[in-house]
Amino acid sequence: MNYNVPEELKYTKDHEWTSLNEDSATVGITDFAQSSLGDIVFVELPEVGSTVTQGESFGVVESIKSVSDLYSPLSGEVIERNEELEAQPDLLNDSPYSNWLIKIKLSNNSEVSELLPSSEYVKLQTEE
Repeated sequence: MNYNVPEELKYTKDHEWTSLNEDSATVGITDFAQSSLGDIVFVELPEVGSTVTQGESFGVVESIKSVSDLYSPLSGEVIERNEELEAQPDLLNDSPYSNWLIKIKLSNNSEVSELLPSSEYVKLQTEE
């Protein structure tokens, strides 16, 4: 199956996407992750002001099939969370790329080099 993988984004092996600005990043789940989960019915996100660490869980997405941890692609402070998703988690089912989860102020810009470009993420999907 072909999943949507926007070229301008960076990705993790855990199926989160990241859109980078100068010193901040917007984080969401990929089309592949959403499709694997099925219908998403609940999202738990960290509070604004909390700290996230690259590779560690920052929240939970629950679908009718399973519960999955969300893993932070980068370290930093949560500066915004998508409150709309807590009320309407099903928005992720329709459009995982326009419905971001959190925005973080980066604490270590060098971590960006560990993220995957779209071409490598596409290869990863074909292996799963």
